[in-house]
Amino acid sequence: MRQRILITGASTGLGRGMALEFAARGRDLALCARRVELLELLQAQIKASYPGVRVVIRALDVNDHARVFAVFRELRDELGGLDRIIVNAGIGGCVPVGTGGFAANRATAETNFVAALAQCEAAVEIFRAAGAGHLVTISSVAAIRGLPRAQTVYAATKAGLASLTEGIRAELWNTQIWVSAIYPGYIESDISSSARKRPFLVDTLTGCRALFKAIESERPRVFVPRWPWAVISMLMRHVPLGLLVRFL
Repeated sequence: MRQRILITGASTGLGRGMALEFAARGRDLALCARRVELLELLQAQIKASYPGVRVVIRALDVNDHARVFAVFRELRDELGGLDRIIVNAGIGGCVPVGTGGFAANRATAETNFVAALAQCEAAVEIFRAAGAGHLVTISSVAAIRGLPRAQTVYAATKAGLASLTEGIRAELWNTQIWVSAIYPGYIESDISSSARKRPFLVDTLTGCRALFKAIESERPRVFVPRWPWAVISMLMRHVPLGLLVRFL
């Protein structure tokens, strides 16, 4: 059992929901996010509901790459080690390419990919030193194909993260460091609320329970919820692009 778990982007949405799911199973938590006041509220909630769970928190902007490395090490030392690190922090807020929104698209690319790379680097350094661990990245079903409109850059960042995760898995083959990419479908959250369409949307609690099960399985690639997204992902890979655009 992976007892000591670090989650980035834990103050709201899926990160917060995953923290509550792990806390309910008695896991110790290291939680990071930009808004430390929300982390403090979550910490107090978990301690009140699950007094035996240790919860340590840090303010962290994942785009401050040096700070990512420092915070991960601090939290490792505070908990006496880390068994699983979940790279969850991310943003949406993209606009169609070529419509004057380069700044917003660049911010998404930097947060969802470059900052995710920093988190993966820091996580794998810790696991290499320990000789074991479980790295989890939160990608998206949007990673399966290039998508139009406001999803273009977001989907590209999640595809890049998925490819990065598989490359890390290949690098760590035959070690005791496990690597998983999770592909959520539409789960109620701040990021998903900006989507033009949200087919097969599930509420945050249902989605985070499914995320917990997917992460605990430690499988290399998991779609969440598995039904219908495992099937839809296969269709998305092969459907002609024009049909995909009409559906979206």
